[in-house]
Formats: sequence, C-alpha cells, structure tokens
Amino acid sequence: MGRLRALSGAAVCRILEGNGFKLVRQRGSHAIMQKAVADSTVTVPVPLHDELRVGTLLAIIRQSGLPRSVFEA
Repeated sequence: MGRLRALSGAAVCRILEGNGFKLVRQRGSHAIMQKAVADSTVTVPVPLHDELRVGTLLAIIRQSGLPRSVFEA
C-alpha cells in the first residue's frame, strides 16, 4: 500500500466525480456525493476543508467503495 496524500475536500470531490459520483447537494461546509449502483445508491459526505484528516479520508474511501490506490500519491 502506498502513502495517502494530504487532500482537500474539493480534491476528494473531484476524485469521486471522476469515478461516477455526482454532487447532489451542499449544506455549509459539507458536500454530499452520490452514485447509483445496481439497485441502491452510495452516499458519501465530504467536508470541504483545506486538508482532511487521515481518519476522515479513510472513512470516505471505505464508504465510497473505491480502491485506496485512487487516493494515494
């Protein structure tokens, strides 16, 4: 496994959009991204901070179902 990059919330949203997620709404400093899969929807909240903490980034990766390598340096 590679090392996770220090990513901003906006950068994470761009990565998710590049992998089929769409911005469905934003309230304050949180963007809600969604992707339709089979017979359900995957929803991932993304805080729009300058730099996300590692635990927050790992939670976004887990919720999105994307491989960790997409977010690595």
